[in-house]
Amino acid sequence: QVQLVESGGGLVQAGGSLKLSCAASGRTCSGCVMGWFRQAPGKEREFGAAITWSGGSAYGSESVKGRFTISRDNAKNTVYLQMNSLQPEDTAVYYCAARQHSRISALPNEYAYWGQGTQVTVSS
Repeated sequence: QVQLVESGGGLVQAGGSLKLSCAASGRTCSGCVMGWFRQAPGKEREFGAAITWSGGSAYGSESVKGRFTISRDNAKNTVYLQMNSLQPEDTAVYYCAARQHSRISALPNEYAYWGQGTQVTVSS
């Protein structure tokens, strides 16, 4: 099993920034794609961004592109999501996920491992 623990969420004003971290432990997930999803109340889980082992990345909606940056430190088994220019509509629980595959997917059901989530709240 791969355990994922997110951190870095919190309350921030519109226009502010947050950096989320996700630390992986347990069974080695070498070569795994790591992703960030988010889920707002009453909405489906939404793909935010994902990154391959070698650093290739992809982003979800146009509202995320240009504001969010995903990165990873393989030596530390950690993936990050830098979020800038945050808006109230970014308010959600943010989940880290791992996919035992080398190709990025935007589908939640293709990720086998999930963290418990971290709350991000953006006030207007």
